[in-house]
Amino acid sequence: MRFFLAVLLVASIVSCGGPEPRRPMEVKSGSFFKESIERTKKLLAEEEKAIQEIISKDTAHKYLSNPNGFWYYYQTKNDTATYQLKSGDQILFSYNLMGLEGDTIYTAEEIGPQSHVIDKQQLFPGLQNAVKLLRINEKATFLFPSPLAFGYQGDNKSIGPKTPLKSSVELHTIIIDNDSLN
Repeated sequence: MRFFLAVLLVASIVSCGGPEPRRPMEVKSGSFFKESIERTKKLLAEEEKAIQEIISKDTAHKYLSNPNGFWYYYQTKNDTATYQLKSGDQILFSYNLMGLEGDTIYTAEEIGPQSHVIDKQQLFPGLQNAVKLLRINEKATFLFPSPLAFGYQGDNKSIGPKTPLKSSVELHTIIIDNDSLN
């Protein structure tokens, strides 16, 4: 009987070691993110190649490249305008959206004139930077790779995921923010 009690006592002391933490079933190495980054780089390279092909075939226009990652040319240039848009300025502009081959997705009439406060309201990333390049009464056409357009989401309507866009943007009116003048 003493032997049985001794074994029971030893077993209860050994089993009181506290709860054992659960270990993950599998260890994540971050490979999903690395693979996603590689897919994104590959997609961007393909889109930029397609844009460069469009630019090389279009001998009628002089394309400019922007450090933000898009290309554009002026349809109407206003050499007399000197004011460059600043944060807080309110603008009225119009634009359309097309696929890279020129297939219309949304016309300027469908979208309608847009009022926008520079750096205070959201537009899709490429357009956010594109409007800042324009001066009053200027019109330019921009070529945006998909990360600067609607990205992996699309617009959940007519623009699919990972769709590069072409857009003609015209700046109609500027209301200068008095704080930006100081």
